Amino acid sequence: MTLPKLAMALAAAYLLGSVPIGLLIVRARTGKDVRTLHSGRTGGTNVARAAGFWAGMATGLGDILKSVGAVVIAHAIGAGNAWLEAAAGAMAIVGHIYSVFLMKRENGKYVFRGGAGGAPTMGAALAMWPPSGLIIVPASLALLFGVGYASLATLSTGLLATILFAWRAQDGSGPWAYAAFGLVAEALLLWTLRPNLRRLAEGKERLIGWRAKLRAKREAGQRNAKGGGNTST
Repeated sequence: MTLPKLAMALAAAYLLGSVPIGLLIVRARTGKDVRTLHSGRTGGTNVARAAGFWAGMATGLGDILKSVGAVVIAHAIGAGNAWLEAAAGAMAIVGHIYSVFLMKRENGKYVFRGGAGGAPTMGAALAMWPPSGLIIVPASLALLFGVGYASLATLSTGLLATILFAWRAQDGSGPWAYAAFGLVAEALLLWTLRPNLRRLAEGKERLIGWRAKLRAKREAGQRNAKGGGNTST
C-alpha cells in the first residue's frame, strides 16, 4: 500500500469521526449548544439529557455510522488490509473525542471537544465483524439503563470488542489487528473518561434511568423529612 493511500484512509476516518452529530441535532432541536449543557460532551447520553431520548438515540446511531463508514472506506482503499481497518476505526474514535470541527483556542491553547467514544467504538467493531453487535450492543445498553452509569457502558464497548476479537484471532477466525483495535479503543476510552472514573470512585458519578429517578425520589424524601423535622407545632 502506498503512503498517500494510507494517509487518505486515516484522514478520512478522522474527519468522519470528527463530525459533531450531537451538536447539530441539539442545535436543530433546541437552538442550544450542547457543549454548554450538563457534561458538555456531544455524545448520545448528553444529547439525551439536553434534547430528549430520541435525540440521544439519533446521535448514537449517527456516531455508530461514522466509524462504520471509516472502516468501510479503509477496507476499500486498503483492499481488505485488516491493520488499516483497525487504524481507521481508532482514528474515527480519536476524531469523535477530539473533533477538529469543535476546536477552540482558550487561554493560548487549542482545546478540542467531542464525545466519550463509545458509539464510534461500537460502530467500528460492527464494521469489522457484524455479529459483534449481538453482544456489544445489548451488553452496553444493559449497563447504561440497568446499572445507570454511562461511563461503564462506554468502557464496556472497547473491553468487549477486545475480548471478542482476541477470541476469534486465537482460533484463526479473525485477524489480530482487530484485537489490537479493541485495546487501543479501550485505552482511548479510559483516557477520556478519567473525570468520570474519579467521580465513580467518589460516589458522585451521574446516574441515568430508573436509578437516577430512584435517587432523586430518595433525596426529595430526605429533604421533606428534614423540613418536617424543623417545623414547630
